[in-house]
Amino acid sequence: MTAPSIFPDLEPLLPRVSKPVQYVGGELNAQVKDWEAAAVRWALMYPDAYEVGLPNQGVMILYELLNERQDALAERCYAVWPDLEALMREHGVPAFTVDSHRPLGAFDLLGVSFSTELGYTNLLTALDLAGIPLHAADRGADHPIVVAGGHAAFNPEPIADFVDVAAIGDGEEVVGEITDVVKAWKAEGRPGGRRELLLRLAAVDGCYVPSLYEVSYGADGAIDAVVPVDERVPRSVTKRTTTDLDAWPYPKQPLVPLAETVHERASVEIFRGCTRGCRFCQAGMITRPVRERSLQGVGEMVDAAVRASGFDEVGLLSLSSADHSEIAEITKGLADRYEGTNTSLSLPSTRVDAFNIDLANEISRNGRRSGLTFAPEGGSERIRRVINKMVSEEDLIRTVSEAFAQGWRQVKLYFMCGLPTEEDEDVLQIADMAHNVIRAGREASGRNDVRCTISIGGFVPKPHTPFQWAAQASPEVIDSRLRKLREKVNSNRKLGRNVGMRYHDGEPSLIEGLLARGDRRVGRVIERVWREGGRFDGWSEHFSYQRWVDACAAELDPVGVSLAWFTTRERDRDEVLPWDHLDSGLERDWLWDDWQDALAAREQDDCRWTPCFDCGVCPATGTDIEVGPSGTTLLPLTVVDPLTRKNAGAGG
Repeated sequence: MTAPSIFPDLEPLLPRVSKPVQYVGGELNAQVKDWEAAAVRWALMYPDAYEVGLPNQGVMILYELLNERQDALAERCYAVWPDLEALMREHGVPAFTVDSHRPLGAFDLLGVSFSTELGYTNLLTALDLAGIPLHAADRGADHPIVVAGGHAAFNPEPIADFVDVAAIGDGEEVVGEITDVVKAWKAEGRPGGRRELLLRLAAVDGCYVPSLYEVSYGADGAIDAVVPVDERVPRSVTKRTTTDLDAWPYPKQPLVPLAETVHERASVEIFRGCTRGCRFCQAGMITRPVRERSLQGVGEMVDAAVRASGFDEVGLLSLSSADHSEIAEITKGLADRYEGTNTSLSLPSTRVDAFNIDLANEISRNGRRSGLTFAPEGGSERIRRVINKMVSEEDLIRTVSEAFAQGWRQVKLYFMCGLPTEEDEDVLQIADMAHNVIRAGREASGRNDVRCTISIGGFVPKPHTPFQWAAQASPEVIDSRLRKLREKVNSNRKLGRNVGMRYHDGEPSLIEGLLARGDRRVGRVIERVWREGGRFDGWSEHFSYQRWVDACAAELDPVGVSLAWFTTRERDRDEVLPWDHLDSGLERDWLWDDWQDALAAREQDDCRWTPCFDCGVCPATGTDIEVGPSGTTLLPLTVVDPLTRKNAGAGG
């Protein structure tokens, strides 16, 4: 099947839209493969703007993996801004990939990576522009299989009507198995049509096919049961876990954007998973267990990324990068390798109790000193026990004092508002902490120009965490506490003038909560919001809280539930949750016990360094927590010329 480029129709529209360069493709390391030579063709979508989507590691990894196969190809697409959407509808231009500008409807599979639930309406825009029926039930054998992935796919029920498959967990291996299934089905002449293909995909570990499960509801509005409709379909679906990260050193050739993006750096994931046990953190729970890349693996990936991209910054990524058991050896080895060049290192995610000034000095050895960022998450010691984020204010003050003494001038602190059991005083203590940071910074540095920025987001309870049963705070409660916090920050003018405050109001958080813990009935809300103009709901300038409230009233009230029912209501132990048939590896009883510990403000240790707490992940995934260090060091691969950043001598 041929699929000609739609660029001749698109090109005349580009001068009429903002940032047209984001739609033209041709980035360094982008790939365009022979369409006719590929047996299976993927379109990979990040359902947000190019500037957010292009740096996404998940899409970049799958793009490279699939294009390494001789029998497959992958191209990328991103959400189009409303200005281009209107012109595409006016001129009949379908949704397209940025690589070869082929229409999305011509691909075998459309893979969509959801980092946040607020991208759901953008999926509907893409489907509609592509001419793909919104509802999976209306698609035929010639329509693409729509595959959802990413963290939000751990509860895909709100978009169950719109996706064919949800791939749960790590994508490196499952994407290849999906490709094999589709290739075989096509080679056999598409026996049994689309339903047979979906049944085959349901047999792939980690693949959940919503249409092959029937959901019933009780008189109280809660789910009564979720039952497979075919004996070939498993009762529950267990996440996929990539155990040996060194075997998957991707991306090897990072994409280099043509337009400005939110992150312009080469990123190397140094380990995956987290055992800190922060009760609010879905990412930490669903990516267990910890799997580290080796020193050699990290070093080779950094070297390859710098060579292939020309980026002058390398981000060492993980949920808490300083927790790598050999982070000191990694940072020193990389700092040695790139000393005298323009290549800098960054640790985008660090904890106060895993951070030290030696580490900070290594990553800023080339003279670049951006601000330090930490996430205490809660203002009071009590609330930090509730969320199991045991970072003491004393540790924070000691760390920032040393940093200010050695030349840093600003620190950013992240917090949440609306946490379970939270009271006004827990939030107001954020102001005390910020004031103490300024005091300590002035004393340590002997200067008055030190800065502290506090950034506060509304807490959203997420599936597969101990807080999945919690009541979400209302926007009114969150906004009230944030107003009181601002007043307290400014009550001391001498200190408050050095404290910046950034916050998100509670309304978008409540809608994110609806989408995070909703069931299939929420799909009709998403569709109604989209039909009434909902786009880019993760962007404050496009988000309309009233549109969501009205859609909930219109679509949920007739079936006996409501926006509040899905968000501000606490669940009991026995309620069937929409995602209970999707197995993240965590024992449900363990999560419930940890929820009870949270309510009693009892903290839990990091199981990476203490005896097992029987959360269930290691037996479920057939692996173990990785603990180092290995006792080795990271040596330069070859001598690096500081002027050209190219290897000199033999072996280059």
